[in-house]
Amino acid sequence: MPYAMITFRIKPGHEEELAEVFGAAPALESPVVTDENGEETARLLGTAVFVKDDVLVRLIHFEGDFAGIARHLAGQRHVHVIEDRIVPFLADARDTATSDGFAAFFRNSMMRCLTQSSSETHPTRL
Repeated sequence: MPYAMITFRIKPGHEEELAEVFGAAPALESPVVTDENGEETARLLGTAVFVKDDVLVRLIHFEGDFAGIARHLAGQRHVHVIEDRIVPFLADARDTATSDGFAAFFRNSMMRCLTQSSSETHPTRL
């Protein structure tokens, strides 16, 4: 049930344009994350995007090893289409055209997780 959150600093007042960008994005090519030998190491279960004022946050729900997620996403056409379309709305320029640049952005923009819980880890008592 792990989650990760990536932040984007954006220019305020562009919520509708960003909603259009994310709403019109092509589907992710594959949710399966593999290592250099083609072995599955993780799986993307879902994402959500939130925006308020000058912050956009992308929530990533996954299972498995998170280390390969950035590498995997850097190779996905879906991600590059979104990255290209949000450039005019970003407050800070960044290089996500290369795998190294994308991985650096990913590491630098990841929010620190303070706690995670679910009904599996904290069952409800009836």
